Amino acid sequence: MGLILGLVFHFFLKSGVVSHWIWFTTLIIGGLPIAFQTLRGMLKGRFASDIVAMLAILTAIIMNEAFAGAVVVLMQSGGEALEKYGLRRASSSLEALLARAPRFAFRKHQDTLEWIDVKEVKVGDTLMVRPGDLIPVDGIIMSGEAEIDESMLTGEPLARSKQTGDSVFSGSIDVNGAFEMRANKTSAESQYQKIVDLVTKAQEGKAPIERLADRYAIFFTPLTLLMSLLGFLITQEPTTILAVLVVATPCPLILATPLAILCGINRAAKTSIIVKGGAALEQVGSIKAAVFDKTGTITFGTPFVEEIIPLTCLSQIPGVTHISQEELLTVAAALEQLSVHSIAKAVVEKANTPLPIPTNFMETPGSGVEGNLGSKHYTIGSHAFLTKKLTANCFKHCEQAIKTYEKRGKLLIFIAENELCIGILLISDQIRPNVPSLIQDLKALGVQEVVMLTGDNTQNAASIARQAGIETVKADLLPEQKVEVIRSLEITHHPTAMIGDGINDAPALASATVGVAMGAHGSAISAEAADIVFLADDLAKLKEILLISKRTIHIAKESILIGIGLSFALMCIAAFGLIEPAIGALLQEVIDVAVILNALRV
Repeated sequence: MGLILGLVFHFFLKSGVVSHWIWFTTLIIGGLPIAFQTLRGMLKGRFASDIVAMLAILTAIIMNEAFAGAVVVLMQSGGEALEKYGLRRASSSLEALLARAPRFAFRKHQDTLEWIDVKEVKVGDTLMVRPGDLIPVDGIIMSGEAEIDESMLTGEPLARSKQTGDSVFSGSIDVNGAFEMRANKTSAESQYQKIVDLVTKAQEGKAPIERLADRYAIFFTPLTLLMSLLGFLITQEPTTILAVLVVATPCPLILATPLAILCGINRAAKTSIIVKGGAALEQVGSIKAAVFDKTGTITFGTPFVEEIIPLTCLSQIPGVTHISQEELLTVAAALEQLSVHSIAKAVVEKANTPLPIPTNFMETPGSGVEGNLGSKHYTIGSHAFLTKKLTANCFKHCEQAIKTYEKRGKLLIFIAENELCIGILLISDQIRPNVPSLIQDLKALGVQEVVMLTGDNTQNAASIARQAGIETVKADLLPEQKVEVIRSLEITHHPTAMIGDGINDAPALASATVGVAMGAHGSAISAEAADIVFLADDLAKLKEILLISKRTIHIAKESILIGIGLSFALMCIAAFGLIEPAIGALLQEVIDVAVILNALRV
């Protein structure tokens, strides 16, 4: 506005004095804060592309060249505004974590129950947890049984059955069954708070990214100062110094990267990829290591009936006939249709056919179901559940078969008819179909190391990794252990990317150079802690964002080199006193327009 108003007074109202003072005021008000900001950066050891602009502004003030200085201020401040807009990232991950943290506890006091703030819970307190409650602190079940959803902490999709003596953790959810627990830790020491602390430390410990422009400024700034000195020696005119500084003002450096980054972010958004800042887009294209969470990322994160196993050994028992896969699945699905357990839903979906309705149905939450189909009584559930209900003799004929399948590391669901185990359902988590091809594409794009991390057991993790084509697997990990793996990879394979979806992945996402969250079905907290979010649960988008990043940075570098080349040519001319500072400022704008148009190609 100051530049335009000055131009009006200068050309239309023919008042050069007024226009000069308008430009000079604009230069002082807009330029001094920029100069002081750059000086503060220099005192902190940051020698960036802004130094030439600062020198041009200060020299324009000293030499009373208001118009040229005001043009430099416009380009510098405009570039910074673009950069701040492009590099702005969400900072509410900690707030989201804290918002979900347990706030209250149901404490047993003598013969009554009382609501208390979770911070008031002391070690040794007896707490009551009801279905649907967040478990307030870490502790041990004293009485009762329950099905606990720990997916937000461990990332594993299957709810776990917990009984008296089992440990439970804050932040997990009681899906089924009320129970009493003894608090072993206060809220500040519990598992959920550990995750909050890990995210905090990871975000605070991230080093600021060196801007792409600053890398080129390392040699461009000394070159500019040398040309200014050479121009003064040639012409013996102080205005030559200003003319060289003005045409060398690194507007291409200031504008090219943020504008290209903004275009790249916009292009990514059109493909359902949200990039929270320019630093993330700049770095993701050059990652050397890609680290994947297993459940919900490499896999779909939901139980899946992988195999239906009728026990062939049944034909060796007198009077007992072999049962087919279809018959076994129908029996299991008929009983499971009355259960709300996630595995039950998977079994019913697998059957996908009209099912008979069982009678005398009973469910033991988190353990199994039983009921009648016609004259036959069926029991379905874990090995421990059937042993408890029917005695261990129901497995006597198939112990060897059970050992064989247990070695595969999958979850086994047993089906018994009357007092005899007749079959097994193998439950697993299904791998996403495009994962193997993605792993190959990543290696072709320059990713040197691909790692899978999981809280799941080693056997199951190794099976999924083989299917995915991932060689390095680390299993049985807690959230803090995932962070340790990321930190070690940052040393050997910087920059790294972590791709995950659960609360348990949030610390690792925040620790990696670039955190990528599966946003469609992942937790809001992982999406907040990440730098990039896929709005669709499609891992192929990782390849897309790498390609967008590489193209964006290629065009940004191209714009910078074009701008530097043209600026250097003008510096050579200005050094011989052939360009006035005001004309030099306008010529610099021509370069800026060329750089902007090239950056828009992204």
